[in-house]
Amino acid sequence: MKQMNLVMFLDACEHVARISRIIRMEQGNALLLGVGGSGRQSLAKMATFIAAYDIFQVEVVKGYKFMTWREDVNLCLKKSGLEKKPTTFLFVDT
Repeated sequence: MKQMNLVMFLDACEHVARISRIIRMEQGNALLLGVGGSGRQSLAKMATFIAAYDIFQVEVVKGYKFMTWREDVNLCLKKSGLEKKPTTFLFVDT
């Protein structure tokens, strides 16, 4: 995982704790909302690291098609289901 230089403040620490608790629950999932640059992605990655989970992030680029989406989701499901590796599926809106 790539190193992140972050300045943590009390609200961010509370959010990381909350996200970490949610993703460690059985079938835990969360939808993080906020304005751009508010740290949703960084906090989700940090909570994933704390929980010692793998992270699977879909990167939508030009030419990304439905079949590519299916292949990515299939790969993530095999990794988490067949190999029984706890995984965070991170899908960003940009």
